[in-house]
Amino acid sequence: MHIAEGFLPPAHAVAWGVASAPFVVHGVRRLNREVREHPESTLLLGASGAFTFVLSALKLPSVTGSCSHPTGTGLGAILFRPPIMAVLGTITLLFQALLLAHGGLTTLGANVFSMAIVGPWAGYGTYRLLRRYSVPLMVAVFFGAFVADLSTYCVTSVQLALAFPDPGSGFLGALGKFGSIFAVTQIPLAVSEGLLTVLVMRLLVQSSKGELTRLGVLLAGRKTEAGVDTEAVAR
Repeated sequence: MHIAEGFLPPAHAVAWGVASAPFVVHGVRRLNREVREHPESTLLLGASGAFTFVLSALKLPSVTGSCSHPTGTGLGAILFRPPIMAVLGTITLLFQALLLAHGGLTTLGANVFSMAIVGPWAGYGTYRLLRRYSVPLMVAVFFGAFVADLSTYCVTSVQLALAFPDPGSGFLGALGKFGSIFAVTQIPLAVSEGLLTVLVMRLLVQSSKGELTRLGVLLAGRKTEAGVDTEAVAR
């Protein structure tokens, strides 16, 4: 997913940076307010950022010759909402560009837009929609993480197709080619990420019930047969 340093034409790199900036600035304000009003949330914020960093740093060879990896943004989006995840994702991508040579500084705006903005919003929207119709929490978490992962690669395909249209079939032809390159590997990766996110959420339900209740992920007073609160509320 990380578009490599210098790969995009300068005009495209600048445009995606401009498009991403307002979301990140808004996210910084939301993050500052969250930390100021609820300093106890810093540990869970750090865990969400670390989850994104570790998963998105796993560079896995694709059967089509490209490379793919999970994104890890669905968890943070569900816990803290997409604006804060835009900041955590940007920090993750910046450190990966500087330390791991994943992505790059010139393509940071494009990578932020796909992984730290569209992915979290798509995943969170899916999660909220499912919860609105009383889908069980862990099922909603799975599909939220799944969509956050897969939508990131869909946007990356659009970004590459816009930058490098097919000489014969134009944008649509290029979109089909880039999309097919990612899809073969990314769909099973998105399923795996969804399952891992469910596992982490189950652990958080056991260890951080109070914080999850404050964040609105759990509803106080609703317990399962096992005595564990696993109901979500509309936020």
